[in-house]
Amino acid sequence: MLERRRIVELDLTGHAQVLVTLVRIEGSSYRRPGAHLLLGSNGAYAGTISGGCLESEVTRKALWMVRNGPIVERYSTMFDDTADIPYGLGCGGTVDLLLERTDTPEARALLAAMQSSLTGTESVVHTWLPTPTRPLRRAILDPTGKVLFRSESLPHEAIAHPHPAETIFTEHLEAPQRLILLGAGDDARPVASMAALLGWNIVVADGRANLARRDRFPEAHTVLTLREPRDCVQTLRIGPKDAIVLMTHSYEQDRDCLAAVLATPSNRYLGILGARHRTALLVAEAAALSGQSIAACCARIHAPIGLDLGGDGPEAIALAITAEIQAACQGKLPASRRLTPQDVAQQIERGGASRYLQVQCAAAFEVDAFDIDRAS
Repeated sequence: MLERRRIVELDLTGHAQVLVTLVRIEGSSYRRPGAHLLLGSNGAYAGTISGGCLESEVTRKALWMVRNGPIVERYSTMFDDTADIPYGLGCGGTVDLLLERTDTPEARALLAAMQSSLTGTESVVHTWLPTPTRPLRRAILDPTGKVLFRSESLPHEAIAHPHPAETIFTEHLEAPQRLILLGAGDDARPVASMAALLGWNIVVADGRANLARRDRFPEAHTVLTLREPRDCVQTLRIGPKDAIVLMTHSYEQDRDCLAAVLATPSNRYLGILGARHRTALLVAEAAALSGQSIAACCARIHAPIGLDLGGDGPEAIALAITAEIQAACQGKLPASRRLTPQDVAQQIERGGASRYLQVQCAAAFEVDAFDIDRAS
């Protein structure tokens, strides 16, 4: 997603010349279909379509190759390749690249759709790949199937009923993952920084105005003060595709925010930073406030938060959290560690929440607030 942001930034400079899209792979490839490379004047470029072995060759010839219109070019990355395909590069496969000038209606529509996707407007792009006898044609649809753009030479019926002999490349321009950090302490800052490297849309919210400041989170798209933590769902428009991390270090804020989130449909990710005992108490109280069972709440919550990567300090914790969110949102998360109703009951026996109320940072009460506790 960061790649798409950089492509949009280069396009907005007005110097973009050729858009390259990886439309097919055979064998091994560093990138998957849908990867883009935007070439600008004076050697500027954004994005990648390989591990670096194709970019220089494509950059050198792209403008000349599209002089007569869009073209699909095949590149071999096989060892000792002898086929009549541009040079072997030793990566182990072949790739088909679509090259098109950026001054055509089709390219402008695709780049505009990329830009819109960054602010949450998703779309599906169908590209009829060019052949010696047929020009490139493109249709862009919103998630409901409404046509947002179609090439002048593309009939409406061809979109709904494409000819089986034509090769159509389809890509889904999804919105960036939205990460909501409920907490603006110092340990939230490296989480925001790492999420920004992935191109996510980052929201930081906290009830403390002295912490929820733009200068502390320059990578975030939104930084705001939560006047009423219990209204966080409405204020932040939290939805099922969001990833949420509770890390205010304020027991009351975490409890009220957690109760509000649990009263909504499941999110892609919901994690709580803090000691196991504190988290168990939070879950018990938030379950009661939200009208949910403890078992149902435990099934939604990632706690102890983060993959068990080892290490210490804010950056290591941020890496563990970001990695777990990435895996969860991509459907790649292995069996993760979660609290169970039995864990909650056992922790409650150790004492109530009074020790966490309006005293000091949640992490200060137990040495095992993150790393040691995560292993227990």
